[in-house]
Amino acid sequence: MTEDFQVILSTASPSTQELVLKARQLILAKYPHAFMLAWPKQNVISYGAGPKKMSEHFVYLTVAKDHMNIGFYYGAELPDPTHILKGEGKLLKHVKITTTAQLDDPELQKLIEKATHYLPRLAGHQT
Repeated sequence: MTEDFQVILSTASPSTQELVLKARQLILAKYPHAFMLAWPKQNVISYGAGPKKMSEHFVYLTVAKDHMNIGFYYGAELPDPTHILKGEGKLLKHVKITTTAQLDDPELQKLIEKATHYLPRLAGHQT
């Protein structure tokens, strides 16, 4: 983990820190070679195939004190039959996470898996 990641983590409550670390594990389980960028001023941690946020990343974590969001850069294009994605953006959608049980939701895990499928189209990388 980078220093910027640690700075972001330190802004959250212990329970939210646990959520962030578990979400990180979940993302890396779906895409083990993910490139991570962290922006402490925005409290955002982003994962993808390279350093370019919008063209090479597929998922991000927004960290607040008492919750976190798992966001998808192309969330509006992901299949979401149970309607867990929220957000008003044309592409960006997210799931608000307040409990570790939410991270075990198969629908959320499917969204993360499906989001990795955007990487070849965006960055020319294999998933």
